[in-house]
Amino acid sequence: MNKSKKQQKKNKPSDERLTLQDTLNQDILIKLKKAQQELQHEEENKKLLEEERKKEERRKREKNKSFEELFNESSMDWKKFK
Repeated sequence: MNKSKKQQKKNKPSDERLTLQDTLNQDILIKLKKAQQELQHEEENKKLLEEERKKEERRKREKNKSFEELFNESSMDWKKFK
């Protein structure tokens, strides 16, 4: 008798597996999926804006470099041209 109760308990959850989709109304599920897509879209937009901001910063930094900084960063061997 004890074994049969354990077997029934083991079989019961596997037979009655409910998913979130089963428990929620279809309308609510659709709203949640839309909200998820909107959040992903907003996150992508934030990443793009951040990349653009960084590019602009680099461009401005590059534009404002002095001759000495540009000279020091140069990979050319200036001794050859003396």
